[in-house]
This record gives sequence, structure tokens and C-alpha cells, in this order.
Amino acid sequence: MAAMNGGNKIPEDDQALFRDAMADVDPLASDTIEPHRSRHRPVPLNLPVGDEDEDQLGDLNIETPEFLEFVRPGIQKRLFQDLQRGVIEPEATLDLHGMRVVEARTAFSRFIDQSLQAGRRCVRIIHGKGRGSESQQPVLKQKTNQWLQQLDAVLAFSAAPRWDGGTGAAYVLLSKKYGQVK
Repeated sequence: MAAMNGGNKIPEDDQALFRDAMADVDPLASDTIEPHRSRHRPVPLNLPVGDEDEDQLGDLNIETPEFLEFVRPGIQKRLFQDLQRGVIEPEATLDLHGMRVVEARTAFSRFIDQSLQAGRRCVRIIHGKGRGSESQQPVLKQKTNQWLQQLDAVLAFSAAPRWDGGTGAAYVLLSKKYGQVK
């Protein structure tokens, strides 16, 4: 006799195949099924407090978006789209590949400072995609994302166009009113 399943009859052959497949399966005891539980409160991380270098916290897994994008309020949408499409050509490039975070931070600060002093409008920073790091996380990409957002002189940034580095590089739009990084 065929069983009913949502108005559809299951053929006897299929029922027999199912019973054969389940023959050696032991049913769960009712006391092993756990009732639904509410979520537990997150446990705070035991982070160092004080003068420690922020880059010492590099083993935290912070998720970084594949496409970096940031724009300050007041920046015209058209200008940001031009940056994303590569219409605004970078006047200088910094390649952070293979650097440790401390080295990259120094090179980054020097590069941005020199670019501002030279009056550059757009620069490219190659941070890489992070496939070579031990944790397979894009460490320099995440740091670049943080550092750029912290600078008032940075008006916007976006992942470079595919033909110029794609998600492994960022085009950065700089303000001309800043003579040096503070």
C-alpha cells in the first residue's frame, strides 16, 4: 500500500529502496535531542590595553570585503564613479607586496605624505589579495582599508579596475587642501 506524502503517492518500489537504505540506521534516542536554546552572550576578547602597537593584534580574524569602497560625505557620486572606473588615472603607485605590517605602515605613511605634498589627486596602492599570508586572510588589504579611512586627506577609495590590479589594489582620491598627513 502506498503512503501519502503531501497528496502524492510514493511508489512501493521507492519505499522499499528507502527502507533498504535505512536498514542499518539506529534511531536517535529521544533524550539525545537537544531542545532549542537561545544564543549565548559573546565572550569579550582579552585584548591588551595601553601603549601596545595596534599591529600586534594581527592574529584577529577581521573580515575584509573583497571590493574596498569608501567615500566621504559630500563627494559627488559622479566623481566616485570615475574613480571606480579608472577614469581618474593614478599619478603614483605604492606596492606593499611582501612587506610586514610595520614596514607597510611606514611606507604607506611616507607615500601618502609625499603624495599630498606633491599635490597628487589620485594614487594607487597595491595591497595584494592576501593569498600568500599564513591565515589566508588579506592582512595588508585590511590594514590599508583601516589606514585610508582614518586619514582626513582621503576623500574616497575604491578597488582598482580589473585591468589595473582589481581587488588587489585600491585607487585613492586625495584632497588637495592637506599639505601633509597629520
